[in-house]
Amino acid sequence: MTTQPPMQQTTQQERAKAAWDAVNGVAGKSYAKDYGSLVRGLPSQIQRDGLGPTLAFLAAKDKDHHREVLNHLAKWVLPKLGAQQVRDGLLGYVLTCSSDEYRRAASETQAYLAWLKRFVEAKNLGEAG
Repeated sequence: MTTQPPMQQTTQQERAKAAWDAVNGVAGKSYAKDYGSLVRGLPSQIQRDGLGPTLAFLAAKDKDHHREVLNHLAKWVLPKLGAQQVRDGLLGYVLTCSSDEYRRAASETQAYLAWLKRFVEAKNLGEAG
């Protein structure tokens, strides 16, 4: 009897699964709508202001939904960059990395946010716009 090797997921599938799990983990919480609204606006905020300033904005806010988004981004992006143990999370990473690594972090963050945004829309979290 021959065994087939386990199917490998594409990076897009892995992103989608992580985003789905993240959004499902927020869906029943009191700040779910705020989380959804925040996620919907982050891709354009990163385009406008840059990744570092956007992460600083999230870190400066003392609200659950800001912390949750920042944690979800760090949990996904840092391992993809090979930087799992970084002081101050994703913000700490982008403050100290090279410009090439910064661009890679911004690109991976945007790719992950695209999935988060799709799923907050699917779950009807936050305001459209």
